[in-house]
Amino acid sequence: MFDWQALVASATALGVLGFAVYSAGHAVIYKRDTRAVIAWVGLIMLLPLLGSILYWLLGVNRIARQAKALRHDGLHRQSSPVDGATLVPERWRRLARAGDALSPFNLQSGHRVQALINGEQAYPAMLQAIGEARASVCLSTYIFDHDPAGEEFMEALVAAASRGVAVRVLIDGVGARYSRRSVVRELRQRGVPAQLFLPMHLPRTLAVFNLRNHRKLLIVDGSIGFTGGMNIREGHRRRAPYPYAIQDVQFRVEGPAVAQMQTIFNEDWHFSCGEHLTDPAFFPPLEPVGEALVRGVVDGPDEHRDPLRQFMHTAVGEARERVVVMTPYFLPDDVLMSALNAAALRGVRVDILLPARNNHFLVHWASQALHWQLLERGCRIWFTPPPFDHTKLLLVDRHWLLMGSANWDPRSLRLNFEFDMECYDADLGRELSDWVDERLTAARRLTLQEADQRSLPIRLRDGTARLLTPYL
Repeated sequence: MFDWQALVASATALGVLGFAVYSAGHAVIYKRDTRAVIAWVGLIMLLPLLGSILYWLLGVNRIARQAKALRHDGLHRQSSPVDGATLVPERWRRLARAGDALSPFNLQSGHRVQALINGEQAYPAMLQAIGEARASVCLSTYIFDHDPAGEEFMEALVAAASRGVAVRVLIDGVGARYSRRSVVRELRQRGVPAQLFLPMHLPRTLAVFNLRNHRKLLIVDGSIGFTGGMNIREGHRRRAPYPYAIQDVQFRVEGPAVAQMQTIFNEDWHFSCGEHLTDPAFFPPLEPVGEALVRGVVDGPDEHRDPLRQFMHTAVGEARERVVVMTPYFLPDDVLMSALNAAALRGVRVDILLPARNNHFLVHWASQALHWQLLERGCRIWFTPPPFDHTKLLLVDRHWLLMGSANWDPRSLRLNFEFDMECYDADLGRELSDWVDERLTAARRLTLQEADQRSLPIRLRDGTARLLTPYL
Protein backbone atom coordinates (compact mmCIF):
# COMPACT_ATOMS: atom_id res chain seq x y z
CA MET A 1 0.00 0.00 0.00
CA PHE A 2 1.31 3.42 -0.97
CA ASP A 3 2.37 5.51 2.05
CA TRP A 4 0.76 8.93 1.41
CA GLN A 5 1.79 10.22 4.82
CA ALA A 6 5.46 9.60 4.07
CA LEU A 7 5.09 11.32 0.69
CA VAL A 8 3.45 14.37 2.26
CA ALA A 9 6.09 14.51 4.98
CA SER A 10 8.92 14.28 2.44
CA ALA A 11 7.34 16.90 0.19
CA THR A 12 6.84 19.22 3.17
CA ALA A 13 10.43 18.76 4.30
CA LEU A 14 11.71 19.50 0.78
CA GLY A 15 9.46 22.55 0.58
CA VAL A 16 10.72 23.89 3.89
CA LEU A 17 14.31 23.20 2.83
CA GLY A 18 13.81 24.97 -0.47
CA PHE A 19 12.16 27.93 1.28
CA ALA A 20 15.05 28.12 3.74
CA VAL A 21 17.70 27.94 1.01
CA TYR A 22 15.95 30.65 -0.99
CA SER A 23 15.60 32.87 2.10
CA ALA A 24 19.24 32.40 3.10
CA GLY A 25 20.36 33.13 -0.45
CA HIS A 26 18.27 36.29 -0.53
CA ALA A 27 19.88 37.47 2.72
CA VAL A 28 23.39 36.75 1.38
CA ILE A 29 22.76 38.70 -1.82
CA TYR A 30 20.74 41.68 -0.61
CA LYS A 31 21.67 42.36 3.01
CA ARG A 32 24.34 45.07 3.38
CA ASP A 33 25.47 44.44 6.95
CA THR A 34 27.69 41.34 7.26
CA ARG A 35 26.63 40.76 10.85
CA ALA A 36 22.98 40.91 9.80
CA VAL A 37 23.67 38.34 7.06
CA ILE A 38 25.32 36.00 9.55
CA ALA A 39 22.52 36.46 12.07
CA TRP A 40 19.74 35.85 9.57
CA VAL A 41 21.41 32.90 7.87
CA GLY A 42 22.21 31.38 11.26
CA LEU A 43 18.61 31.74 12.38
CA ILE A 44 17.35 30.20 9.13
CA MET A 45 19.72 27.27 9.47
CA LEU A 46 18.73 26.72 13.09
CA LEU A 47 14.98 27.11 12.50
CA PRO A 48 14.40 26.68 8.76
CA LEU A 49 10.67 27.40 8.65
CA LEU A 50 10.33 29.92 11.49
CA GLY A 51 13.59 31.64 10.62
CA SER A 52 12.55 32.03 6.99
CA ILE A 53 9.16 33.42 7.96
CA LEU A 54 10.76 35.89 10.36
CA TYR A 55 13.24 36.97 7.71
CA TRP A 56 10.53 37.82 5.19
CA LEU A 57 8.44 39.55 7.83
CA LEU A 58 11.20 41.53 9.52
CA GLY A 59 14.11 41.69 7.07
CA VAL A 60 15.34 45.25 6.61
CA ASN A 61 15.30 45.25 2.82
CA ARG A 62 11.75 43.99 2.70
CA ILE A 63 10.75 46.68 5.14
CA ALA A 64 12.40 49.31 2.97
CA ARG A 65 10.44 48.21 -0.09
CA GLN A 66 7.21 48.11 1.90
CA ALA A 67 7.84 51.60 3.25
CA LYS A 68 8.50 53.03 -0.19
CA ALA A 69 5.35 51.39 -1.53
CA LEU A 70 3.29 52.74 1.35
CA ARG A 71 4.68 56.27 0.99
CA HIS A 72 4.80 56.54 -2.78
CA ASP A 73 2.97 59.86 -2.69
CA GLY A 74 5.62 61.72 -0.69
CA LEU A 75 5.54 65.50 -0.76
CA HIS A 76 8.13 67.78 -2.30
CA ARG A 77 10.44 68.80 0.52
CA GLN A 78 12.92 71.37 -0.71
CA SER A 79 13.44 73.63 -3.67
CA SER A 80 16.32 75.93 -4.65
CA PRO A 81 19.25 73.98 -3.12
CA VAL A 82 21.67 76.14 -1.16
CA ASP A 83 25.37 75.41 -0.60
CA GLY A 84 25.55 75.08 3.18
CA ALA A 85 29.30 75.70 3.13
CA THR A 86 28.66 79.35 2.25
CA LEU A 87 26.89 79.86 5.58
CA VAL A 88 29.37 78.37 8.03
CA PRO A 89 32.97 79.20 9.02
CA GLU A 90 35.65 77.36 7.07
CA ARG A 91 36.14 75.01 10.03
CA TRP A 92 32.71 73.45 9.39
CA ARG A 93 32.40 73.59 5.60
CA ARG A 94 33.05 69.90 4.92
CA LEU A 95 30.42 68.90 7.46
CA ALA A 96 27.92 71.37 5.98
CA ARG A 97 28.51 69.91 2.52
CA ALA A 98 27.87 66.44 3.91
CA GLY A 99 24.57 67.71 5.25
CA ASP A 100 23.74 69.11 1.81
CA ALA A 101 24.25 65.65 0.34
CA LEU A 102 22.45 63.68 3.05
CA SER A 103 19.44 65.88 3.86
CA PRO A 104 16.57 66.96 1.62
CA PHE A 105 16.60 70.32 3.40
CA ASN A 106 18.83 73.37 3.16
CA LEU A 107 20.93 74.59 6.04
CA GLN A 108 19.32 77.87 7.11
CA SER A 109 20.38 80.77 9.32
CA GLY A 110 18.36 82.87 11.75
CA HIS A 111 17.34 80.46 14.52
CA ARG A 112 16.98 80.51 18.27
CA VAL A 113 17.37 77.06 19.88
CA GLN A 114 16.77 76.37 23.56
CA ALA A 115 17.53 73.15 25.45
CA LEU A 116 14.77 72.08 27.85
CA ILE A 117 15.93 69.59 30.47
CA ASN A 118 13.42 66.89 31.44
CA GLY A 119 9.67 67.26 31.54
CA GLU A 120 9.92 69.84 34.32
CA GLN A 121 11.17 72.35 31.75
CA ALA A 122 9.89 70.91 28.48
CA TYR A 123 6.24 70.22 29.29
CA PRO A 124 5.39 73.69 30.65
CA ALA A 125 6.98 75.26 27.57
CA MET A 126 5.12 72.93 25.22
CA LEU A 127 1.80 73.39 27.01
CA GLN A 128 2.26 77.16 27.06
CA ALA A 129 2.89 77.16 23.32
CA ILE A 130 -0.26 75.10 22.72
CA GLY A 131 -2.21 77.39 25.04
CA GLU A 132 -1.07 80.48 23.13
CA ALA A 133 -1.65 78.96 19.66
CA ARG A 134 -3.76 81.08 17.34
CA ALA A 135 -3.64 79.23 14.01
CA SER A 136 -2.38 75.64 14.18
CA VAL A 137 -0.97 72.90 16.41
CA CYS A 138 0.61 69.73 15.00
CA LEU A 139 1.81 67.04 17.42
CA SER A 140 3.54 63.81 16.40
CA THR A 141 4.77 61.38 19.04
CA TYR A 142 5.64 57.74 19.44
CA ILE A 143 3.99 57.37 22.88
CA PHE A 144 1.08 59.43 24.23
CA ASP A 145 0.11 57.91 27.57
CA HIS A 146 -3.29 58.34 29.13
CA ASP A 147 -1.81 59.49 32.45
CA PRO A 148 -1.68 62.87 34.27
CA ALA A 149 0.82 64.34 31.79
CA GLY A 150 -1.13 62.98 28.85
CA GLU A 151 -4.37 64.37 30.25
CA GLU A 152 -2.82 67.85 30.52
CA PHE A 153 -1.80 67.72 26.88
CA MET A 154 -5.24 66.44 25.87
CA GLU A 155 -6.92 69.29 27.70
CA ALA A 156 -4.60 71.83 26.05
CA LEU A 157 -5.23 70.34 22.60
CA VAL A 158 -9.00 70.24 23.11
CA ALA A 159 -8.99 73.83 24.33
CA ALA A 160 -6.97 74.92 21.30
CA ALA A 161 -9.39 73.19 18.94
CA SER A 162 -12.35 74.80 20.70
CA ARG A 163 -10.77 78.23 20.03
CA GLY A 164 -10.77 77.48 16.32
CA VAL A 165 -7.12 76.45 16.10
CA ALA A 166 -6.39 73.80 13.45
CA VAL A 167 -5.13 70.89 15.60
CA ARG A 168 -3.69 67.63 14.24
CA VAL A 169 -2.36 64.79 16.41
CA LEU A 170 -0.46 61.77 15.10
CA ILE A 171 0.50 58.83 17.33
CA ASP A 172 2.38 55.73 16.27
CA GLY A 173 0.24 52.60 16.04
CA VAL A 174 2.54 50.57 18.31
CA GLY A 175 3.39 53.42 20.67
CA ALA A 176 -0.32 54.03 21.21
CA ARG A 177 -0.56 50.57 22.78
CA TYR A 178 1.70 51.57 25.67
CA SER A 179 -1.43 53.00 27.26
CA ARG A 180 -4.54 50.92 27.93
CA ARG A 181 -6.93 53.76 27.27
CA SER A 182 -6.95 55.10 23.74
CA VAL A 183 -5.84 58.73 23.53
CA VAL A 184 -6.74 58.84 19.84
CA ARG A 185 -10.30 57.73 20.52
CA GLU A 186 -10.76 60.28 23.30
CA LEU A 187 -9.31 63.12 21.25
CA ARG A 188 -11.62 62.29 18.36
CA GLN A 189 -14.61 62.16 20.67
CA ARG A 190 -13.69 65.62 21.94
CA GLY A 191 -13.38 67.13 18.49
CA VAL A 192 -9.62 66.91 17.85
CA PRO A 193 -8.48 65.31 14.56
CA ALA A 194 -6.18 62.47 15.58
CA GLN A 195 -4.68 59.57 13.63
CA LEU A 196 -2.61 56.46 14.20
CA PHE A 197 0.49 55.90 12.10
CA LEU A 198 0.13 52.36 10.75
CA PRO A 199 -2.44 51.13 13.27
CA MET A 200 -1.98 47.54 14.36
CA HIS A 201 -4.56 44.99 13.23
CA LEU A 202 -2.90 41.63 13.70
CA PRO A 203 -2.25 39.42 11.85
CA ARG A 204 -2.98 41.56 8.77
CA THR A 205 -0.39 44.21 9.66
CA LEU A 206 2.27 41.85 11.01
CA ALA A 207 4.45 42.39 7.94
CA VAL A 208 4.77 46.13 8.63
CA PHE A 209 4.73 46.30 12.41
CA ASN A 210 8.43 47.27 12.40
CA LEU A 211 7.65 50.41 10.39
CA ARG A 212 7.35 52.69 13.38
CA ASN A 213 7.11 56.48 13.46
CA HIS A 214 9.56 57.35 16.23
CA ARG A 215 9.56 61.10 15.53
CA LYS A 216 8.71 63.61 18.25
CA LEU A 217 7.46 66.86 16.76
CA LEU A 218 5.33 69.69 18.07
CA ILE A 219 4.80 72.64 15.72
CA VAL A 220 2.71 75.59 16.90
CA ASP A 221 1.41 78.22 14.46
CA GLY A 222 3.99 76.95 11.98
CA SER A 223 6.61 79.10 13.73
CA ILE A 224 7.57 77.39 17.02
CA GLY A 225 8.88 73.84 17.01
CA PHE A 226 9.78 71.31 19.69
CA THR A 227 11.77 68.16 18.97
CA GLY A 228 13.98 65.72 20.81
CA GLY A 229 13.48 62.39 22.51
CA MET A 230 10.53 63.05 24.80
CA ASN A 231 7.26 61.23 24.46
CA ILE A 232 4.11 62.36 26.26
CA ARG A 233 4.12 60.50 29.56
CA GLU A 234 4.26 61.29 33.25
CA GLY A 235 7.64 59.62 33.78
CA HIS A 236 9.40 62.47 31.98
CA ARG A 237 8.23 64.93 34.61
CA ARG A 238 8.03 63.44 38.12
CA ARG A 239 11.56 62.13 38.31
CA ALA A 240 11.98 60.99 41.92
CA PRO A 241 8.63 59.53 43.02
CA TYR A 242 7.54 58.05 39.72
CA PRO A 243 8.52 54.35 39.36
CA TYR A 244 9.25 54.72 35.65
CA ALA A 245 11.09 58.02 35.77
CA ILE A 246 12.94 59.16 32.64
CA GLN A 247 15.58 61.81 32.03
CA ASP A 248 15.64 63.49 28.63
CA VAL A 249 16.21 66.72 26.70
CA GLN A 250 13.80 68.50 24.38
CA PHE A 251 14.66 71.43 22.14
CA ARG A 252 12.58 74.52 21.37
CA VAL A 253 13.30 75.89 17.90
CA GLU A 254 12.28 79.16 16.29
CA GLY A 255 13.23 80.26 12.80
CA PRO A 256 12.93 79.21 9.16
CA ALA A 257 13.74 75.53 9.74
CA VAL A 258 10.47 75.09 11.65
CA ALA A 259 8.91 74.86 8.18
CA GLN A 260 11.04 71.74 7.64
CA MET A 261 9.54 70.19 10.76
CA GLN A 262 6.08 71.10 9.50
CA THR A 263 6.84 69.53 6.12
CA ILE A 264 7.78 66.21 7.70
CA PHE A 265 4.68 66.25 9.86
CA ASN A 266 2.66 67.00 6.74
CA GLU A 267 4.16 63.97 4.98
CA ASP A 268 3.34 61.66 7.88
CA TRP A 269 -0.14 63.11 8.30
CA HIS A 270 -0.93 62.82 4.61
CA PHE A 271 0.29 59.21 4.61
CA SER A 272 -1.93 58.39 7.59
CA CYS A 273 -5.20 59.98 6.45
CA GLY A 274 -4.74 61.54 3.00
CA GLU A 275 -5.10 65.18 4.07
CA HIS A 276 -2.61 67.77 2.78
CA LEU A 277 -1.85 70.58 5.22
CA THR A 278 -1.23 73.43 2.79
CA ASP A 279 -3.08 76.26 4.53
CA PRO A 280 -1.00 79.32 5.58
CA ALA A 281 -1.95 78.44 9.16
CA PHE A 282 0.58 75.61 8.89
CA PHE A 283 3.16 77.32 6.67
CA PRO A 284 3.37 81.04 7.52
CA PRO A 285 6.29 83.21 6.38
CA LEU A 286 9.18 82.81 8.84
CA GLU A 287 11.69 85.52 9.61
CA PRO A 288 15.17 85.12 11.17
CA VAL A 289 15.05 85.33 14.98
CA GLY A 290 18.54 84.36 16.12
CA GLU A 291 22.08 83.36 15.19
CA ALA A 292 21.95 79.56 15.04
CA LEU A 293 22.20 77.62 11.78
CA VAL A 294 19.75 74.70 11.63
CA ARG A 295 18.73 71.96 9.22
CA GLY A 296 16.40 68.99 9.49
CA VAL A 297 17.78 65.49 8.83
CA VAL A 298 15.23 62.85 7.90
CA ASP A 299 15.73 59.10 8.20
CA GLY A 300 13.62 56.01 7.78
CA PRO A 301 13.24 52.83 5.74
CA ASP A 302 11.96 54.96 2.84
CA GLU A 303 15.15 57.07 2.74
CA HIS A 304 18.31 56.29 0.79
CA ARG A 305 21.92 56.01 1.98
CA ASP A 306 21.28 55.77 5.74
CA PRO A 307 21.56 59.55 6.13
CA LEU A 308 21.69 59.76 9.93
CA ARG A 309 24.26 56.99 10.24
CA GLN A 310 26.49 58.61 7.63
CA PHE A 311 26.00 62.04 9.15
CA MET A 312 27.05 60.75 12.58
CA HIS A 313 30.11 59.14 11.05
CA THR A 314 31.08 62.32 9.21
CA ALA A 315 30.57 64.56 12.25
CA VAL A 316 32.75 62.35 14.47
CA GLY A 317 35.39 62.40 11.76
CA GLU A 318 35.38 66.22 11.78
CA ALA A 319 35.98 66.46 15.55
CA ARG A 320 39.20 68.08 16.72
CA GLU A 321 38.70 68.44 20.47
CA ARG A 322 35.73 66.57 21.88
CA VAL A 323 32.85 64.27 20.93
CA VAL A 324 29.93 63.66 23.28
CA VAL A 325 27.50 60.82 22.55
CA MET A 326 24.39 60.42 24.69
CA THR A 327 21.95 57.66 23.80
CA PRO A 328 19.87 55.15 25.75
CA TYR A 329 20.44 52.36 23.21
CA PHE A 330 24.04 52.06 22.03
CA LEU A 331 24.59 49.38 19.38
CA PRO A 332 26.81 51.07 16.79
CA ASP A 333 27.95 49.14 13.75
CA ASP A 334 31.60 48.66 12.84
CA VAL A 335 31.67 51.89 10.81
CA LEU A 336 30.49 54.08 13.68
CA MET A 337 32.75 52.32 16.18
CA SER A 338 35.70 52.84 13.86
CA ALA A 339 34.87 56.54 13.62
CA LEU A 340 34.76 56.88 17.41
CA ASN A 341 37.99 54.93 17.82
CA ALA A 342 39.75 56.95 15.12
CA ALA A 343 38.73 60.17 16.84
CA ALA A 344 40.12 58.93 20.16
CA LEU A 345 43.37 57.87 18.48
CA ARG A 346 43.71 61.39 17.04
CA GLY A 347 43.62 62.77 20.59
CA VAL A 348 39.96 63.80 20.54
CA ARG A 349 38.22 63.31 23.86
CA VAL A 350 35.34 60.90 23.21
CA ASP A 351 32.74 60.71 26.00
CA ILE A 352 29.92 58.18 25.61
CA LEU A 353 27.18 58.54 28.23
CA LEU A 354 24.87 55.54 28.66
CA PRO A 355 22.22 54.76 31.29
CA ALA A 356 23.53 52.62 34.14
CA ARG A 357 20.18 50.84 34.32
CA ASN A 358 18.62 50.21 30.92
CA ASN A 359 14.94 49.49 30.36
CA HIS A 360 15.79 46.93 27.63
CA PHE A 361 18.06 44.29 29.14
CA LEU A 362 18.92 42.60 25.82
CA VAL A 363 20.11 45.91 24.39
CA HIS A 364 22.14 46.55 27.54
CA TRP A 365 23.79 43.13 27.34
CA ALA A 366 24.53 43.43 23.62
CA SER A 367 26.00 46.89 24.19
CA GLN A 368 28.29 45.59 26.94
CA ALA A 369 29.76 43.12 24.46
CA LEU A 370 31.02 46.08 22.39
CA HIS A 371 32.45 48.30 25.13
CA TRP A 372 35.95 46.83 25.23
CA GLN A 373 36.49 47.61 21.55
CA LEU A 374 36.01 51.32 22.31
CA LEU A 375 37.78 51.42 25.65
CA GLU A 376 40.99 49.88 24.35
CA ARG A 377 41.32 52.74 21.82
CA GLY A 378 40.83 55.48 24.36
CA CYS A 379 37.11 56.23 24.24
CA ARG A 380 35.52 56.99 27.60
CA ILE A 381 32.29 55.25 28.56
CA TRP A 382 30.24 56.62 31.44
CA PHE A 383 27.17 55.17 33.15
CA THR A 384 24.70 57.80 34.29
CA PRO A 385 22.76 56.97 37.45
CA PRO A 386 18.97 56.49 37.55
CA PRO A 387 16.44 57.74 36.59
CA PHE A 388 16.72 56.09 33.18
CA ASP A 389 18.53 58.42 30.79
CA HIS A 390 16.67 58.67 27.46
CA THR A 391 18.74 61.61 26.14
CA LYS A 392 19.75 61.54 22.47
CA LEU A 393 22.57 63.94 21.62
CA LEU A 394 25.72 64.14 19.53
CA LEU A 395 27.92 67.15 20.35
CA VAL A 396 31.14 67.99 18.50
CA ASP A 397 33.72 70.54 19.69
CA ARG A 398 31.22 72.51 21.79
CA HIS A 399 29.71 74.00 18.64
CA TRP A 400 27.89 71.48 16.43
CA LEU A 401 25.11 69.25 17.66
CA LEU A 402 22.68 66.68 16.34
CA MET A 403 19.43 66.54 18.29
CA GLY A 404 16.23 64.60 17.76
CA SER A 405 14.61 61.20 18.07
CA ALA A 406 17.26 58.76 16.78
CA ASN A 407 19.24 56.34 18.94
CA TRP A 408 22.60 54.75 18.09
CA ASP A 409 21.12 51.38 17.22
CA PRO A 410 20.00 49.51 14.08
CA ARG A 411 16.32 50.10 14.80
CA SER A 412 16.68 53.88 14.70
CA LEU A 413 19.26 53.99 11.91
CA ARG A 414 17.63 51.41 9.62
CA LEU A 415 13.99 50.80 10.54
CA ASN A 416 12.27 53.68 12.34
CA PHE A 417 11.04 56.90 10.81
CA GLU A 418 13.22 59.46 12.60
CA PHE A 419 13.76 63.22 12.55
CA ASP A 420 16.86 64.98 13.85
CA MET A 421 18.18 68.51 13.43
CA GLU A 422 21.78 69.59 13.00
CA CYS A 423 22.62 72.87 14.65
CA TYR A 424 25.64 75.17 14.52
CA ASP A 425 25.44 77.28 17.68
CA ALA A 426 28.51 78.04 19.82
CA ASP A 427 26.48 79.37 22.76
CA LEU A 428 24.16 76.35 22.88
CA GLY A 429 27.14 74.03 22.37
CA ARG A 430 28.96 75.50 25.36
CA GLU A 431 25.82 75.33 27.47
CA LEU A 432 25.28 71.66 26.65
CA SER A 433 28.95 70.82 27.08
CA ASP A 434 28.89 72.33 30.57
CA TRP A 435 25.67 70.41 31.31
CA VAL A 436 27.35 67.18 30.20
CA ASP A 437 30.29 67.89 32.49
CA GLU A 438 27.85 68.30 35.37
CA ARG A 439 26.31 64.96 34.49
CA LEU A 440 29.73 63.34 34.51
CA THR A 441 30.32 64.32 38.14
CA ALA A 442 27.59 61.86 39.14
CA ALA A 443 28.37 59.24 36.49
CA ARG A 444 30.58 56.18 36.87
CA ARG A 445 33.37 55.68 34.36
CA LEU A 446 33.77 52.19 32.94
CA THR A 447 37.36 51.01 32.71
CA LEU A 448 38.85 48.49 30.31
CA GLN A 449 39.93 46.39 33.29
CA GLU A 450 36.35 46.24 34.54
CA ALA A 451 35.06 45.28 31.10
CA ASP A 452 37.71 42.56 30.80
CA GLN A 453 36.96 41.18 34.27
CA ARG A 454 33.40 40.21 33.46
CA SER A 455 32.86 36.58 34.35
CA LEU A 456 32.69 33.95 31.61
CA PRO A 457 28.91 33.44 32.01
CA ILE A 458 28.37 37.21 31.71
CA ARG A 459 30.58 37.40 28.63
CA LEU A 460 28.71 34.53 27.02
CA ARG A 461 25.40 36.17 27.87
CA ASP A 462 26.48 39.52 26.41
CA GLY A 463 28.02 37.93 23.33
CA THR A 464 24.88 35.93 22.67
CA ALA A 465 22.76 39.05 23.03
CA ARG A 466 25.03 40.80 20.54
CA LEU A 467 24.11 38.18 17.94
CA LEU A 468 20.56 39.50 18.19
CA THR A 469 21.63 43.06 17.29
CA PRO A 470 19.87 43.02 13.88
CA TYR A 471 16.58 42.22 15.62
CA LEU A 472 16.85 44.61 18.61
